[in-house]
Amino acid sequence: MATSGKSKSPAIELEVGDRTVRVSNPDRVYFPETGATKLDLVNYYLSVGDGIVNALRERPCMMHRFPEGLSGDKVHQKRVPHGAPPWLETVKVHFPRYNRDADELCVTEVAHVIWAVQMSTVEFHPWNTRRTAVEFPDEWRIDLDPMPDCSFDRVRRVAEVTHEVLDDLGAIGWPKTSGGKGIHIYVRIKPEHGFTDVRRAALAFAREVERRAPDDVTTTWWRKDRAPEKLFVDYNQNARDHTIASAYSVRGNPTGTVSTPITWDEVADVEPQDFTMATVPDRFAKLGDLHADIDKAVFDISQLLEWADRDEKEGAGEPEGD
Repeated sequence: MATSGKSKSPAIELEVGDRTVRVSNPDRVYFPETGATKLDLVNYYLSVGDGIVNALRERPCMMHRFPEGLSGDKVHQKRVPHGAPPWLETVKVHFPRYNRDADELCVTEVAHVIWAVQMSTVEFHPWNTRRTAVEFPDEWRIDLDPMPDCSFDRVRRVAEVTHEVLDDLGAIGWPKTSGGKGIHIYVRIKPEHGFTDVRRAALAFAREVERRAPDDVTTTWWRKDRAPEKLFVDYNQNARDHTIASAYSVRGNPTGTVSTPITWDEVADVEPQDFTMATVPDRFAKLGDLHADIDKAVFDISQLLEWADRDEKEGAGEPEGD
């Protein structure tokens, strides 16, 4: 087994599009279990360049950094540090709770991703809005989040029910593995509603999934109150400043799994652990970006807001958490 630690290998310079990106300590082991290095991580993101840029494009993006590799501390970084290259793009985001602003990474090209990896970023966690309308989501996120005793067979079943509800609404969902034990499904929406309404719509949808699969699904917000064998449809991933790993993001775990776009036909047999930074490049080369056309399928959440109004009038309550 390889061991992690500081590398003394000399820095290298890579030509990424029209940019030159310096990568220091390219031989530093980031993933002790596999021996994958910082340069391996760079090469992975280069191999899925079009896909990761499509997933992150124009979105405020939090960087999950591991300066010493996975054996060291994890840093959740919102602000782009001083000394970033002049060609790096950012978007200013306001945080009302602290009355502060932050200039977050705003990816528009592959070089921005590679710069972030040079800064020890492993995971990319974008907002569900774009910089032209930071307060108005254009991406509704359905997070199928299994509780500790929930089997992946149950996750698959709930994904199929989710697909049925989306079909009934006339919405196109774009599934991907989470890189962990769940499945994420994204739906493009018109950026006409604030976070509060998008979250209400997401909860109304989750409640409909729960009605159709009551033995499998819970929408109970407080974790202590959820049955450990059920799947939680996490509507709060649509709250302001809540983020999840993007499509094609490597996850900070020992094997370097990847949050990977899949087709609906793959859901029945998919094994998320098969998708890693070692295997996804060949899949991407063969299939391309399965989410490439996501921006062409825009859904109007008005009917979901009508469901939310109905549920609230019947006493179901508004979304909990924040």
